Amino acid sequence: MKILITGATGMIGKEIVALLLQNNHTVHYLTTSREKIQNKLNYYGFFWNPEQSIIDENCLMGVDAIIHLAGATVSKRWTDSYKEEIIESRVLTTNLLYKALKDFPNQVKQVVSASAIGIYPDSLTGVYTEDSLKVSHDFLGTVVQKWEESVDVFSVLKIKVCKIRIGLVLSDKGGALAEMVKPIKLGLGSPFGSGMQMQSWIHIADLVELFYFAVHNQLEGVYNAVAPNAVTNKELTKSIANVLGKPFFMPAVPKFAMQLFLGEMHQLLFSSQHVSSEKIQDKQFHFRFTELEMALLDLLKK
Repeated sequence: MKILITGATGMIGKEIVALLLQNNHTVHYLTTSREKIQNKLNYYGFFWNPEQSIIDENCLMGVDAIIHLAGATVSKRWTDSYKEEIIESRVLTTNLLYKALKDFPNQVKQVVSASAIGIYPDSLTGVYTEDSLKVSHDFLGTVVQKWEESVDVFSVLKIKVCKIRIGLVLSDKGGALAEMVKPIKLGLGSPFGSGMQMQSWIHIADLVELFYFAVHNQLEGVYNAVAPNAVTNKELTKSIANVLGKPFFMPAVPKFAMQLFLGEMHQLLFSSQHVSSEKIQDKQFHFRFTELEMALLDLLKK
């Protein structure tokens, strides 16, 4: 199978590329940097510039499916201009892919796009499935809604559309876990706010396998990419401290302090989404890491 990937050099993208190559698939990837274009065995780079609507249409040659991961990180202070970039980086790239698929001959049968559980409203009590019609009215909810709407247009071209709503990704190569570990290693581990907010997490290995599973089985529709057992923020930070053998007795970090420090981005730490993974499990996808401690031991004890 030949697969085109956007966002191939990001934390998740690199792992997906490695898995695809390991399974003898051919990978085409799009990059905004001509210096990052490589042509190796089964791994070929192509240039694009979404802001200028430029794309090398050769990237589509022989491609069966697209894994769409491109988008500016949300883990950076949300100034007004950066909030625009967060949205545009997702919508512009999707629109350019759609135009290329519409204008150039291709055999693409499926688009599997990243999305996020940030679309679900903040709730300490609800459990969200993919069928939930409630959408968060905060900035992240707006981002994901616009992102998913832009992805849905591929169906006009009779292409199967699959949206993977990603939870808190646990990885030893960066991302949220690396930031959480820093204060805990200094003996400053503590929950955020009440610590009761639910965190729906997923081990990076399971997330990568889930994307591969979605392509391999030509899935359509929305799927939550979270492990079966969500935890509270307090359980998460305490488990990290336990695995690292560090104390966990500091007072909780108050919300107003993080609001001052991070601005609107503090929502990432304080919003609560308890999200179900039943739908993907019903498709016979099996998680390797179902319990938090098992995932943390794998990532932090290497």
